[in-house]
Amino acid sequence: MIYFDNAATTKPSFTALEKASVFNTEEFYNPSALYHGGIVNKSEINAAKQKLLSFLNASSHELIFTSCGSESDNQAILKNHSRGAIVTTLGEHSAVYNCFKELERLGRKVYFAPLNKDGSVDIEGLFDIVNSDKSIDFVSVVHVNNETGAINDINKIADNVKKINPKTVFHSDGVQAFGKIPYKIGNGVDLYSVSAHKIGGLKGVGALVKQKTVPIDALILGGGQENGLRSGTENVFGIKVFEYAATERFSELTKHYENAVSIKEEILNTLDKSVYTVLSGDNASPYVISISAKKLKGEVVMHALETEKIVVGNGSACSSKHKFSRILSACGYNSDVLDGVIRISSSIDNTKEQASALAQKLNEIAHRLKKVK
Repeated sequence: MIYFDNAATTKPSFTALEKASVFNTEEFYNPSALYHGGIVNKSEINAAKQKLLSFLNASSHELIFTSCGSESDNQAILKNHSRGAIVTTLGEHSAVYNCFKELERLGRKVYFAPLNKDGSVDIEGLFDIVNSDKSIDFVSVVHVNNETGAINDINKIADNVKKINPKTVFHSDGVQAFGKIPYKIGNGVDLYSVSAHKIGGLKGVGALVKQKTVPIDALILGGGQENGLRSGTENVFGIKVFEYAATERFSELTKHYENAVSIKEEILNTLDKSVYTVLSGDNASPYVISISAKKLKGEVVMHALETEKIVVGNGSACSSKHKFSRILSACGYNSDVLDGVIRISSSIDNTKEQASALAQKLNEIAHRLKKVK
């Protein structure tokens, strides 16, 4: 099986699983317990926090462990102390977009900044919105678009937003960026969401990175774990797998990035452009490539690939129940393009040879289906 849907989830790192296995066997203690085993596990959680923060050079930030990137987004948006108008983009993951829609339903003034054709935020459009309403005190802009791979310069955007209003809280969903693209968090980024299973960790573990000085409330109440900011017994095993998997990724981040670039180049150079349109722009993460099969259904191509033991996606897994991509619709594509969307996303486990095999099969399938039609 050749797997190219890593933006949905990645294969857990065997090395990280093996190294963390002690926390499922001998060191299984509750980290809130006051005996030795619990105290040791609490210190292991704190060590994981510091390690993950170090990868972002986040000396002025702290970290809250959550169950996933979506929970981190929800806490950042729903439980910050802003009370004014709020702004996000039309290119956000559903965990962000639907939080804004819910706040809008509850009466908050909400703005959605437009997108460029490649899925990045229209920066001038965003700044026009922030300049137009002095009550805006919260802005959220995705770091890497999960459907096109478009990269937003969130440090620069955050700094410019704060030039307009220094009290604005700035959040970014960094789920598709963390452990994949080179990045050090800027002082203007107050809240930053990450997820373990996108980089070789386990599903069920995420984190919210926050400026120490930015107030935020708990989304989940209970025993007061995570310094009162996220109740529930911490998943020590999952947290340590996250730490070890992230360490693997960051130890050779440049090497992995260059491998993703070579995979992307191989796919794009091999694809038959007479039957496929490339939707991802030049300024995009090499780990995510969005294409459209001309006059074909992306889902049909996806299932045809699966019979060849090759797995790709046809958009965000969290939006798979919708006929067309909300994000790509906001980019201005018509229904013919939206109907044929396929998302190819690589990881450190993929090779250039696999990329070549994928592209060749995509070409063969498209030509075969067109003949059948």
